[in-house]
Amino acid sequence: MGQAIHIDDLAAPRLSEAQAGALAWGETVTVDFSEAAILDAARTRTGLADFGPDDFRERLRVLREAWDGDPEITRFHRTVLHGYLVRYASNRLLIQRTLTQHPAILAEPIERPVIVVGLPRSGTTHLVNLLASDPRLHSLPLWESYEPVPLPGEPAPGDATDPRFRRCAEAWAGMQQVTPLIAAMHPMNPEHIHEELELMGPDFASYNFEWLGLTPAWRDHYYAHDQRPHYEYMKNVLRLLQWRRGERKRWVLKCPQHLEQLPVLLKTFPDATIVFTHRDPVAVIQSTVTMQAYTQRMNRRHVALPALLEYWTDRIEHLLRACVRDRALVAAERSVDSPFHVFMGDQWATLDRVYATAGLELDAPARAALERYIADHPRGKEGQVVYDLRRDFGVDPQALRERFRFYVDRFAVKPEVT
Repeated sequence: MGQAIHIDDLAAPRLSEAQAGALAWGETVTVDFSEAAILDAARTRTGLADFGPDDFRERLRVLREAWDGDPEITRFHRTVLHGYLVRYASNRLLIQRTLTQHPAILAEPIERPVIVVGLPRSGTTHLVNLLASDPRLHSLPLWESYEPVPLPGEPAPGDATDPRFRRCAEAWAGMQQVTPLIAAMHPMNPEHIHEELELMGPDFASYNFEWLGLTPAWRDHYYAHDQRPHYEYMKNVLRLLQWRRGERKRWVLKCPQHLEQLPVLLKTFPDATIVFTHRDPVAVIQSTVTMQAYTQRMNRRHVALPALLEYWTDRIEHLLRACVRDRALVAAERSVDSPFHVFMGDQWATLDRVYATAGLELDAPARAALERYIADHPRGKEGQVVYDLRRDFGVDPQALRERFRFYVDRFAVKPEVT
């Protein structure tokens, strides 16, 4: 366990020299959030022009207008958000060209994936990275999720020498310069296994955009639309990645969004084994809003503690009510419920259950790979953030937990925060 980290300036940040410098630099930069500017930048970056079906333009518009119209977003963060949109538009061009040139990709089978589903901050990241250490499984490293297809003319060795890997590493280094404590909360190393939701980015879909800023307009648009087309898009990009790797294996995936999209997830991956992680929602909210508040020193002109608490409490409730409603849709013989405190107390007991349910033998090579990962990635390796919902947000944890009694009682979730 690493050293305890106390963040005592959430509401009124004391900026480091690097943070102040980055914000000052942002004030000198102007970015254009028009559709033409974003798509032209993607065309220039890739040398391509075919974006495929035009329905993405509506979703891009919602994001552009939400971000461009928010005066609280710092000009530094505007450059970051603009970069996201250009990258996703570029990826869309590259994916579209690849699928057009190689239509057989769409016949690639994605069979019997193991999918980890649970609240953010509930052990999903550790579990999926642990399972991904098994060489018999395909998984999605962050660098490849950010750029599934190389730029035209670039080498693509698929390792740390890949230009896409290097760009991801540079982005992570930059993030650590301006938000150094983020490594203790949610590491974003290039080799870190990421959420497949990232592959919906080029379709300008998913709840992932909610993590980039307070964007209720995007949330409402997402709620109002059927997500099946975007899950199918994501599956097609997985097919593309499998085809590029030249080897068919089972995938291990994970994403919190699936909690509220279980019918869509099951339609997309009907033969999946699904592992549900369960954790005290108060601990999840506490971790989520603290992390979001910490990054707001770079993202917003004023840290919005009450707005963050309201938004993410509501968001977590939405995820959990859908989970309680739809959990029975997943057959018992193809699913595992994994309480956070049980997983943290005995990782091997949980792994035994997951492997047995997935029909995977936990053989000697797999066990050795898992043991290496556990040894190399102890909990709190980068330090342990000390969260305090009562001190930082003025909330009584036990009173907040009552709001989630419908979930806590259903899954016998152990309270963590008092």
